[in-house]
Amino acid sequence: MTDTNTDFASTMEKWAAERDAENKEVRAVLLAQLRAFGVTEVTAEYEGYGDSGNVEDITLQPADFALPTELYSQLNDFAWDFAYQQHPGFENNEGGYGTLTWDIAKDSIDLDHADRFVDSTHSYHEGL
Repeated sequence: MTDTNTDFASTMEKWAAERDAENKEVRAVLLAQLRAFGVTEVTAEYEGYGDSGNVEDITLQPADFALPTELYSQLNDFAWDFAYQQHPGFENNEGGYGTLTWDIAKDSIDLDHADRFVDSTHSYHEGL
């Protein structure tokens, strides 16, 4: 008999390790490109609910600069993947949202994330 809890846990650990390695690789490539363009900070707003989600907005510092389309798309994907790795499944049901702020000079990412949920309290009293 197979222990499905152990199988699921090991599968999730493997998935997390693979995503971590991929995110580190993409992060290094993006970091070099963003520094070459003189970008000092990236802020990405993301949101997900009802089993889907996306990055809503990306802003750069300095603000008067636009990235090439392909690099912008890669940055968008990275922001989503990075947030998702920290909070897998947050797009389900009521979902979640957040802000990823990447200090390019320090190569430091802050992630401010919130999960939405429905709360319900039920009481039943009979024959009091």
